[in-house]
Amino acid sequence: MEKSYLVKDDNGNLKYLPAMILENAESLSNISHPTRLKILELLLKKPMYPAELAKHMKLHEQKIYYHIKQLVKADVLEIVEKKEIRGTTAKKFSPKSTGFAISLSKDWANIKNLLEKKDEALSKFLDGFVKNNVFDSYFVVGSPDPHGPHKARARDGHHAIDLSLFFGGHCDVPKDFSVKLDTDINLDVEKNLIVVGGPVTNLICGEVNEALPAKFSDKKPWGIITQKDTYTDDTVGMIARVPNPKNPDYNIIIIAGIRFVGTKAAVLALTRHTKQVLSRFTGQKQFYAVVQGFDLDGDGKIDSVEVLE
Repeated sequence: MEKSYLVKDDNGNLKYLPAMILENAESLSNISHPTRLKILELLLKKPMYPAELAKHMKLHEQKIYYHIKQLVKADVLEIVEKKEIRGTTAKKFSPKSTGFAISLSKDWANIKNLLEKKDEALSKFLDGFVKNNVFDSYFVVGSPDPHGPHKARARDGHHAIDLSLFFGGHCDVPKDFSVKLDTDINLDVEKNLIVVGGPVTNLICGEVNEALPAKFSDKKPWGIITQKDTYTDDTVGMIARVPNPKNPDYNIIIIAGIRFVGTKAAVLALTRHTKQVLSRFTGQKQFYAVVQGFDLDGDGKIDSVEVLE
């Protein structure tokens, strides 16, 4: 028997129960009687013989046998035990499932479509980065060794772990390894990229910088420059999505800060405040959001974010 499930949306959280899909309306009518529903509820808690059911429900045993016969006809019961009693075979029954349903349509949709409808902006934002419900991109993190013009060591690569948990909630894991160091990849790669960290510590971010709708300054004081303002606070970060300037058939998501705390703010913003960050995203080719992190509980670590623009 194929495994089937009932799915419901509980305030944005998908919940499910195992369920048996009935073949026809007659089967549904055979279990819809109040006494039969009560029998199913009792058997779900504990498999029983008809005699036990009769005693528990305070009904004549012949009446219980009649209702059991209708449930067997509907094919919703299974025999889990048999024993010989005075020359006859007594059967202990249990429901075949915790729930039962009938579908008027045979056009089953992929559960992925249901998940995507929960957040259309996020679905569009991840378009191409997730294909056929499988992650189809590379995370690009800065090398922890001194590298690049500033001989900088990346200190924010571990933030990709939180990002991977977030992406993992929306797709399956691919066969190939999904993480690259910025020193081991270039923009000619035929793959969508998720770049973690700013241009000082992530060379790929530096290469893409000129193509970004909001840019990182290329000299001290380090900052993020937009058409509206210039941000220089270390806790400021940016989430951006642009076509790959060297390979326009693919896209790049930048998740980076002025410093590593700004990168953490950008990661927190995308993963914990997704709807707020992507409220302006409608599928446009170039998109960015500037965020700032705050330490609300005073422990010296970023724990909250605000979208600046």
